[in-house]
Amino acid sequence: MDGLKGLQHHFFIQQLVDARKVSSEEFREVPCVVCLEESEGSSEQIATATTYCVDCKQKLCERCSRPHRRWAGGAHQLKSLGAEVEQELIQLRAGACDKHKDEQVKLYCHQCNENICLMCFAVNHAKHKSGEIAKVADDFRSRIGADDQQVLSVFDVFRQNSQKIKFDLDKFINHADSVEKRVYERGDKIKRLVDKQVGELVCKLQSAKSDTAKQAQGVQDRLQLALVAMESFHAYSRELLDKGRPSDVTRAANELHTRATELLQNDVTKFDFRPPHVTFTPADVTQSCHSNLVGQVECGEYQGRPMVYNIVRFI
Repeated sequence: MDGLKGLQHHFFIQQLVDARKVSSEEFREVPCVVCLEESEGSSEQIATATTYCVDCKQKLCERCSRPHRRWAGGAHQLKSLGAEVEQELIQLRAGACDKHKDEQVKLYCHQCNENICLMCFAVNHAKHKSGEIAKVADDFRSRIGADDQQVLSVFDVFRQNSQKIKFDLDKFINHADSVEKRVYERGDKIKRLVDKQVGELVCKLQSAKSDTAKQAQGVQDRLQLALVAMESFHAYSRELLDKGRPSDVTRAANELHTRATELLQNDVTKFDFRPPHVTFTPADVTQSCHSNLVGQVECGEYQGRPMVYNIVRFI
């Protein structure tokens, strides 16, 4: 799965991007579309657009906008070009039908899981179950909110597991360091006769620490990926719930529900981390010098009960 990247293009996101761009930048001058077409690439100076014709969807200079004010069929709707007009255009684009760009979406088709305009309904969805977007969005908002709460509850379990793994690793490393210190102390007493054995035991400990640290890091990396995916889902869901239009909610609802189900299907028990148990048994130096004079290092199974998790799943 591609995660949230796999979601289809949403006008809600584009609306946020467009709105941020308009609010964070000064309105830039644009050329008159009529003057630009008539210039045909000549070097003459092209007038700056100052007016927007809603009927023709064109940005015009003062001279080119004059005929639009007195068409035989009635004057066109003209507005002074600026940030406010840009904001209105953003709002219109956000509610536009995907198939009929001049129509605004009014209904949500439950069978096809998409927003549709009245023309779409008449042509392809007349026999489908549909409802007004505003009413359907209220139901979807409740479901998205419930999905988000369940994801958050599992997120807390994953975070607790991550913290416990770090605690267990630190405890293991500290204990292994303590054992290593004892090995060195024992080896110092025997000096040169046991240097080789001391080196072998230390090497075994260091290998155990390295392998265990790699194991813990691997589990941590997978946990962090899961946490990042959940945080991304939560941030996206809240942004949609707080700022999204009803049509934005209905467009994203099913994909978000599917993504939430995928996130909740991660079984946290597969991220379990069990460091080996290390012990050191000093050798009896009174025995023959041909025997093991330093002691033994054992890296046994994890001693203790594993954590038990309650996973909240969709029914």
